[in-house]
Amino acid sequence: MNNYILIPERWIEHYADLLYAYAYNRIKDAEQSKDIVQETFFSAYKARKTYEPIASEKTWLFAICKKKIIDNYREEIKNSDNLIAQNNLVQFNDYGNFNTNHSPQNWNINYKDTLVEKEFYSIFNLCKNKLNSLQKAVFQLKHLDDEDASDICEYLNISSSNYWVLMHRAKVNLRTCLEKNWMNG
Repeated sequence: MNNYILIPERWIEHYADLLYAYAYNRIKDAEQSKDIVQETFFSAYKARKTYEPIASEKTWLFAICKKKIIDNYREEIKNSDNLIAQNNLVQFNDYGNFNTNHSPQNWNINYKDTLVEKEFYSIFNLCKNKLNSLQKAVFQLKHLDDEDASDICEYLNISSSNYWVLMHRAKVNLRTCLEKNWMNG
């Protein structure tokens, strides 16, 4: 068994930039990312006496940071006016099928071109940030953090069927945005 110890005096020097990059990669807001790192250190310092030395200091801090990011998602969702009020998506007809002029296009792209890849991810991040708070949280937890659907439902207090609807809509909205701003931009 490893006997990891905490050294709070070195947290900022050793982990601030890493935690900031981790948070920023998920929420794309510099000030919120800084706040999350600060909250991570504060929570860790308060909980330092209950720390169980089964994980490294770094792993423990990242776990706390991840919980702070999920708290941030919850707060965004709570303050959002557009939770699931997207029944008016123009991409779908009344039966849930694509409307003819909104069906997905075939992308004929050379994905091995690093310039194309860089441009794609730049536009993709802009599109991702246009998703409503709940769709963005669901998408990021699944595809950035590789969380299980059941865990995401628990984190965000949503039903399984709601999760799948949100995920589907996030993907459709991302694809539509990419087709508009990247493929035809």
